[in-house]
Amino acid sequence: MAARVLVAYATKYGSAREIAERIATVLRDAGLVVDVRDAATVEDLAPYDAVVLGSALYAAHWRGDANRFVAQHLAALQERPVWLFSSGPLDRSAESREIPISPHVAAVTDPIGARDHRTFGGRLLADTPGIDPQILATHPTGDFRDWEAISAWAAAIAREIARLASPEAS
Repeated sequence: MAARVLVAYATKYGSAREIAERIATVLRDAGLVVDVRDAATVEDLAPYDAVVLGSALYAAHWRGDANRFVAQHLAALQERPVWLFSSGPLDRSAESREIPISPHVAAVTDPIGARDHRTFGGRLLADTPGIDPQILATHPTGDFRDWEAISAWAAAIAREIARLASPEAS
């Protein structure tokens, strides 16, 4: 039976959700059963063999829904393999170097014992519904997500889950 994976996210304008959806597509293509859910709506991790959790970054902090998800499900997260991602830099810096987890995020997520964390570029577009004009005036606009890097990371997760599920891994 294929491993069941939860890809949960916290987002304000949808960029982290789109990253979560790409990760889920790659995991499904590898034969895994995947649910993609807003972190605020997840009540139970019991059905899942592994979790990928991500959030948009604002001033080096995860969204509150992601932090609450970790607090609410910490014991369950510690019992299964977990991967983390952050979405945020509004430039191409995440393409040229690995950006370490923010100390603010690490303070929340370190107790999980996650297998990996990646920071991917973010997206800020002038036509984003509900965007504060002040944000547009003070931040670069564009889509800075590296879809190839996101897909490659998700493929590595799929390989690791397959390895963990194989009888030789026991």
